[in-house]
Amino acid sequence: MMLRQFLAAASLLLVSSSAFAACSINVDGNDAMQFDVKSIEVPKTCKEFTVNLSHSGKLAKNVMGHNWVLSTTADLQGVANDGAPAGLDKDYVKPNDSRVIAHTKVIGAGETASVTFAVSKLAAGGDYTFFCSFPGHWALMKGSLKLV
Repeated sequence: MMLRQFLAAASLLLVSSSAFAACSINVDGNDAMQFDVKSIEVPKTCKEFTVNLSHSGKLAKNVMGHNWVLSTTADLQGVANDGAPAGLDKDYVKPNDSRVIAHTKVIGAGETASVTFAVSKLAAGGDYTFFCSFPGHWALMKGSLKLV
């Protein structure tokens, strides 16, 4: 009887915590320079939002590495162009680039990385793009992000 009550309480807790699940997303990159997610909606009710990046490919990060970078759509090309000379050791992100809202480290096959950022950094109606800043990848590996 006690176990049944515990399981009922646990399942209620899981149902009530499903709202928190909306404050994170899993994104996978592969060796074909593709993310498995094309758009992300961030709920205004979240204080923080987490992106969990994985790499399901077989190639190393120095050959086919991926990261997840967020900027305004207007800043995407500049962030990507300025990030390339920063190099792999700086995750192809220019140090202290104020245009970068959030980014993960560069990962290779079988690796994962996460980034959590304050939702307050996003403006209602703002035009945001997430992308991989590994040189040459941003043209294909990108998607939209909006505050909803």
